[in-house]
Amino acid sequence: MLTERELEIVQFIKNNENSSSKEVYDNLPSTSSYATLKRVLSKLVSENYIITEGKGKGTKYFISPVYELVQPIDVDTYYENEIDARDIIESFNFQIITGILSNHSVFTKNELEKLKTLQNKYISNSSQLTENEYKMELERLAIDLSWKSSQIEGNTYSLLETERLLKEKETASGKTKEEAVMLLNHKDALDFIIGNTNYLNPLTVSKIEDIHSILIKELGVERNLRKRRIGISGTNYRPLDNEFQILEALKNSCEVINKKENVFEKALLALVLISYIQPFMDGNKRTARIVSNALLMSENHCPLSFRTVDSIGYKKAMLLFYEQNNISNFKAIFITQFEFAVNTYF
Repeated sequence: MLTERELEIVQFIKNNENSSSKEVYDNLPSTSSYATLKRVLSKLVSENYIITEGKGKGTKYFISPVYELVQPIDVDTYYENEIDARDIIESFNFQIITGILSNHSVFTKNELEKLKTLQNKYISNSSQLTENEYKMELERLAIDLSWKSSQIEGNTYSLLETERLLKEKETASGKTKEEAVMLLNHKDALDFIIGNTNYLNPLTVSKIEDIHSILIKELGVERNLRKRRIGISGTNYRPLDNEFQILEALKNSCEVINKKENVFEKALLALVLISYIQPFMDGNKRTARIVSNALLMSENHCPLSFRTVDSIGYKKAMLLFYEQNNISNFKAIFITQFEFAVNTYF
């Protein structure tokens, strides 16, 4: 989170773009030195909140094109307002994909360094495991992911019940057939990407549809891209309802993801954008989580189980992207869950 002073500086630059550091310093009351201000400005640049033009004394500061996307928002404060009292972006924003996300990174340098350090730990640790030991850890992660991903969607199986179901095909008493099928489908989808690690790289609409088809098998959910309007509980955001626009948005997302050089960018954008587009009648977030993991695994990166994520917190972070096109809270979940996966399974 930004400090009060940093927020003050960002707000000044937002309202007074093309300002020099001297102009920022002269117009903001401060007890700190000019040198301290310069250090704060450098930090804000490195974290994508502001950008610069020019060099030396001719350097001018501007608000970053990704500021609205990455600015920290306190999610608890945000949801103090009820659904109809929130000022939101109600309709789908193509520009967030083809403009902002296509041309800018959502991660800061420090965030990428942290993720890279964790990935190096994963490579080091997994290299010390036998092939069988690695498969056992991957199996454990797959069970946790199947459970948590289903729980986020309202499935009431416990983790232990999920393990019995996936390992021994033993259904839990008092649960519906659909809940068991959902979990088994998750495992099938994970087994598919584990056995075909390069299948989704590069990413295409048809390959996303293939993953979705595995996840909704025998659940009475329509296959292929939806042709009808859907609503999302808890928000006034309205996803696209035109099948041609849905296809266009999904194609645009695949193009943006495929051209990203960093796999963490690819995985996070897949996780967020498939959910944002809502291309299917149901199973969108489940598909997004599998596709995101498939992209990580295609480049030998640690997959995520999301085991410790709070289901309500996950939904709130996702709705924040729907309503404000702000990725800050969801990005934090991604980083935290990558760290958890590296430290827990491998």
